[in-house]
Amino acid sequence: MNIRIGMGFDVHELETGRDFFLGGIKLQDAPKGAVGHSDADVLIHALCDALLGAANLRDIGYHFANTDNRWKGMDSKFFLTEVIKLLADKGWRVGNVDCTIVLEKPKINPHIDAMKKVLAPLMHVEEDAVSIKATTNEKMGYVGREEGVCAYAVALIHK
Repeated sequence: MNIRIGMGFDVHELETGRDFFLGGIKLQDAPKGAVGHSDADVLIHALCDALLGAANLRDIGYHFANTDNRWKGMDSKFFLTEVIKLLADKGWRVGNVDCTIVLEKPKINPHIDAMKKVLAPLMHVEEDAVSIKATTNEKMGYVGREEGVCAYAVALIHK
């Protein structure tokens, strides 16, 4: 069996009056939303980069440039679905993913199960293979000032 790991990171600015998509769901209790060319789902973007990196297929910006109007306002679940197809074309399957969201508010824990229910089928894995954690930045930096959100992801793939 051939296995590889990849790491992904993404960051987006937060702005009042925007919808906040995270992990494939819309957070109704968010005071701000992420700014981006697509729906700015920082968790899915980090996941895509981790998966693409593990397969040595560059990064999300290479495949879905934020200068391309085809992706304007796009639901990031589309990107993850396409990334899984790219991996499958090379014979790769997802083993598991481990993600961390860094955000002051809203609290993410109440939303984790819903995110896993959305993300697992997109990656053709069981929910148990999708780990999502969250932390604050202890009021420090752009995350602490509630100016932005970031996410980290690690993915294991195999063939």
